[in-house]
Amino acid sequence: MPFVAMIASVMLACGARSLPAPEPAPTASAASAATADVPALETSARPNPALISRKVFFEPVVRSQVQISPDGQRIGWLAAVGSVVNVWVGPADDIKKAQPVTRNASDDIDRWWWAYTSDRILVAQDHDGDEKWHLSAVDLTKNEAKDLTAVDGVRAELVGLSPRRPKEALIALDDRDKKAPDVYLVDLTTGTRKLVQQNDGGAGAWIADADLRVRFAVHTNTDASVEMLVPAPGKAPWKPFQHVPMENALSIEAVDFDKTGSALLVKDSRGRDKGGLFALDTRTGAPTLLVEDPQSDVGQVLVHPTNKTVEAVTFDRERPVWKVVDPSVEGDFYYLQTFGDGTLLVTSRSLDEQRWIVAYAHTDGPTHFYRYDRDPDIPGNPGKATLLFNDRDDLERVRLSMMVPVTLNARDGLDLVTYLTIPYFKDPRSEGRPTAPLPMVVVVHDGPWSRASLTLDATHQWLASRGYVVLTVNYRGSTGFGQKFANAGNLEWGGAMNADLVDAVRWAVEQKIADPAAVAIMGEGYGGYAALASLASSADTFACAVDFGGPANLFTFLQTAPPGGPMQPEALAHRVGDYRTDEGKKLLSDRSPSAHVGGIKGAVLIGQGKDDPAVKEADTAQFVAALEAAHKGTRSPVIYAVYADEERTLSDPTDMTSFRAVAEVFLAQCLHGEYRPIGNDLDGSTISVPVGAGAIAGLRSALAAKK
Repeated sequence: MPFVAMIASVMLACGARSLPAPEPAPTASAASAATADVPALETSARPNPALISRKVFFEPVVRSQVQISPDGQRIGWLAAVGSVVNVWVGPADDIKKAQPVTRNASDDIDRWWWAYTSDRILVAQDHDGDEKWHLSAVDLTKNEAKDLTAVDGVRAELVGLSPRRPKEALIALDDRDKKAPDVYLVDLTTGTRKLVQQNDGGAGAWIADADLRVRFAVHTNTDASVEMLVPAPGKAPWKPFQHVPMENALSIEAVDFDKTGSALLVKDSRGRDKGGLFALDTRTGAPTLLVEDPQSDVGQVLVHPTNKTVEAVTFDRERPVWKVVDPSVEGDFYYLQTFGDGTLLVTSRSLDEQRWIVAYAHTDGPTHFYRYDRDPDIPGNPGKATLLFNDRDDLERVRLSMMVPVTLNARDGLDLVTYLTIPYFKDPRSEGRPTAPLPMVVVVHDGPWSRASLTLDATHQWLASRGYVVLTVNYRGSTGFGQKFANAGNLEWGGAMNADLVDAVRWAVEQKIADPAAVAIMGEGYGGYAALASLASSADTFACAVDFGGPANLFTFLQTAPPGGPMQPEALAHRVGDYRTDEGKKLLSDRSPSAHVGGIKGAVLIGQGKDDPAVKEADTAQFVAALEAAHKGTRSPVIYAVYADEERTLSDPTDMTSFRAVAEVFLAQCLHGEYRPIGNDLDGSTISVPVGAGAIAGLRSALAAKK
């Protein structure tokens, strides 16, 4: 399990410019499709009801978490029964006989695991999104489910399963102390549990071995550094074993123990730039490097299910690439990588390694899952892959656009791995260049301590279908490219991080990909902050911005952001700015969009969740009021959408649909593009639009008709 989780946060970027002057009236066919309340701000945006429905791109994945049983005889996955996600299981040789083995009628199952007996599964679910996870064991023979954590208001987390103790599990429960979950050994048959490790030191995570013994506790300090602790003799407090500085805390992760339990496999970047895979001596802490790559941190690690030897790993610079470590699987990977196109994923394997579940992910279509059977008579000889299904049948019927990776150079020479999607109908030869420069939308990934990867991106596909080039930059501060790159973002929000976005736009313009007069920027969370700040700092780069959940005032954001894990005040002070010092206050003010309202000239669409614990609704409303006053009398409207019962990002599907509908029309009016009318896409959502509803074509009437 990871030592720490990724942080969620904010950022700063570029420019500003008003929407273009009114264009001639649309053609008769376009006018007939428009609604009666087209705003006074009229552009050449073209309503087109024939465009693919927005919902097609954002439909939930139909089949996910595909896993083969430890004995290799059955395959299971998550899929809906009606509208609720349950677990389906069927024979590995005939999945058409699969049936749902859970019967949840209201709450989706979020995660699931095979018990090593192969006759039971474990499932995790909460109630109405309360994140109070319950773990249940489902007996596949008796078709019975038993709640292993049947205590109201308690959150459960699976700590460990093991083939050495197949009928038991380690589960952490916060039944005694909400801030310090204890670890219990639970019998999967009877449901009885026994306390095996009380949490007296505020451990946030546990690491257990194959004998289901808790070997390490993981604690995050107030400065966001991490302590790895080991038991002390008797009842003495656990003692420190490894210290992970804050700068390395985002890129360290425990993977597994070796077969003897004397070494812990760890992804680690301490004392180096790129994170490698190490075997950590559990007595001395001495690390032994197993595998590394000069261009990126180590990614997925494939460990033999019982021998615990490292067999292969991935490294993801522009795209994930497998590196074989153990020759025993070299033939398998050669076959699998030449057999199918797309990015190869290994999702599950039987204990004897004779049966694998593999998948091929595509940027322009669904993921395809296969059962791979190794040749049992010739060790190391590749076997045969058999198609099972894909994750979304509907995407097989829609032509999508391909995402391509490009590495750009920032103005100071730093490499920026960037992902570009060009509408297929504007790139007839699939050359990665449109026939003429196109309007472009820069989609800023959230985090900022995360990364964008080569994948099927619904936002990219949605916007590309409307005729826009879509670009996402791994700006400095993103993770996965080494410590120097990640830490290059410290105190650079609105500085060099912003310049990276501008440099990517300039590259696209120079390459005749983007129309310099029609570039928008959008994002949520940190990406939303980047979108807002971009209009205040690079007036010659961006025409308009779409933000959801981005803080306009960094000073108040850092004061009110709920601490937890790496979101500790000391870490934020180090990476963003210290609001407790005069120097830090000045930096945060300079980098806050709220301090530059007068310089924001472009049109802005802002979304806000009323229950956001970090970006307060009152702060956003104050910023909107100031922005609205500054824009009065201009052709650059401010639109403010508020959602009840939503937090930092939208979680309810109807709310997500409604915001995308509004954003699509907004972008079309800004970039002179086509849009699908809002129609009934507001139905069921909690949206209200206290400011600027009349600036979006069809929004007022859609709000009035909303059910």
